[in-house]
Amino acid sequence: MRHTEVMQGCLLDLDDEIAVRAVGTGLRRRHLSMGAWVDVRPGWVAGAHALYSALRHTVPWNAERRQMYDQVLDVPRLTKFYGPGEQLPHPALQTCREALSTHYADELGEPFVTAGLCLYRDGRDSVAWHGDRIGRSRDEDTMVAILSLGAARDLMLRPRGGGSTSIRFAAGHGDLLVMGGSCQRTWDHCVPKSAAATGPRISVQFRVSGVR
Repeated sequence: MRHTEVMQGCLLDLDDEIAVRAVGTGLRRRHLSMGAWVDVRPGWVAGAHALYSALRHTVPWNAERRQMYDQVLDVPRLTKFYGPGEQLPHPALQTCREALSTHYADELGEPFVTAGLCLYRDGRDSVAWHGDRIGRSRDEDTMVAILSLGAARDLMLRPRGGGSTSIRFAAGHGDLLVMGGSCQRTWDHCVPKSAAATGPRISVQFRVSGVR
């Protein structure tokens, strides 16, 4: 049995009042190769502990199983997807999505309309190397914005096709990371397993229409 609610409160934002701060304040952009880039905005959401708790206990999390070669295996995380027009599980996520759509309107040219949630219960949960290339993002530049809640986990990026070059972004409690430009087409990303004692984390991925 997994113990999923062990969190180091002293390292987290324990304010009960949830507030979405300005996207552009403190935003840093790192340019990668081939037209890809990553924006990082630390501490984007205040009261992140309260938002984490609300999502953890109200979202109807799904435990998926997928065919892998000749086996059907458990997906090593819990998930829930909210498509265009579906009500999000907390008003703060709607505020987040609207703020992102406004901030990136000139670059993106369209709003964020979906939200995919992942619950990493501990360090054994992960997501393998991949790009969000289902739909238009296979051929077009796009953005994927990620709100991280709970225990810090690393988001790793490397050029598509592998190689020795990889970049590590620490995704902390209430932080925002946005992968843009050609990032989904030319780079892969993952959340690796962690051997260290790691508490639970929720990742919220905001995307545009027709991209998964």
